[in-house]
Amino acid sequence: MEIHKKQIFLEKGISTVCIEYQFIRGIKRYFANVKFDAVIYSTPPITFCNAIEFVRKRDRATTYLLLKDIFPQNAVDIGIMTKQGLRGIIYRIFRAKEKKLYRISDHIGCMSQANVNYILEHNPEIDPNIVEVCPNSVEVIDMSVEEEIRKDIRRTYKIPLDKKVFVYGGNLGKPQGIDFMIECLKSQEKNKEVFFLIVGDGTEFDKIEAYVHRDKPSNVRLMKRLPKEDYDKMVAACDVGMIFLDHRFTIPNFPSRLLSYMQAKIPVLAVTDPNTDIGKVIVDGGFGWWCESNSLKGVNKQLQYILKADLSTFKRKEYCCLKEHYSTDISYRIIMRAINH
Repeated sequence: MEIHKKQIFLEKGISTVCIEYQFIRGIKRYFANVKFDAVIYSTPPITFCNAIEFVRKRDRATTYLLLKDIFPQNAVDIGIMTKQGLRGIIYRIFRAKEKKLYRISDHIGCMSQANVNYILEHNPEIDPNIVEVCPNSVEVIDMSVEEEIRKDIRRTYKIPLDKKVFVYGGNLGKPQGIDFMIECLKSQEKNKEVFFLIVGDGTEFDKIEAYVHRDKPSNVRLMKRLPKEDYDKMVAACDVGMIFLDHRFTIPNFPSRLLSYMQAKIPVLAVTDPNTDIGKVIVDGGFGWWCESNSLKGVNKQLQYILKADLSTFKRKEYCCLKEHYSTDISYRIIMRAINH
């Protein structure tokens, strides 16, 4: 299994490096007579530098980077890459790519203020005037469900009706700190009031699967990824959404899965490193809880708070926050203001 994971990582790395040359060929072939006014791109990946620079020079286009993740430092944080040895060479190649991407970007939109601060601190050559908050966004749709529908959905997926259901949906990989997630699940195996639903896939899926098969916890259910429509309905039938991030991160991640929880109007428990400000956003917004992802005691304490809370009081604040800060209309206006400046 470990050899297979390394093979996938190597294949993904090679394809990520090679894809920009395919983009350039495609632009020359299919868009030779098309002039682009703007180029909007996101990270990851960071390996589109040459393709972006080609269009920028050819068409004098304005470039806007949506900085979704900070690579390669995120890979260093969780041990996928190092700054020494052979992997250090790979790190320096990608770091140079990252620096070039910032250099050819006329504007950089970050997921949160913590991301803005991080980028400017670690890349002092960047003009602060081109960096702004342009958060992950989503169409503001009320995805919550009525009580009877909620019960029907729970029956369909064999989710208990009489317990507080905590759902985690999304990638199950190294960034999520799966070992600590399993520790949290283990610590609650005897708790009759809670039920954990884990839905997703990723390189660490087999770890949780092995735990579930071995320990057979009665209050944990693990499912593979579902079609989006089915997943959204199931999330809305749960009580609390969960976000996990590895405690080793020094970069301020801001997972987009927060938005699906907000659409469903279910409060959020964020278990993360202290460098991201997603926990602050959730707590300050009044629609959830936060604790560090290296403190089992802290997680269990938050779970006790949640079990005593009236969760219905969180819905209005959460949906208002979604409309005020994370709608696609807001992101659109931020990007267009920069491009038209």
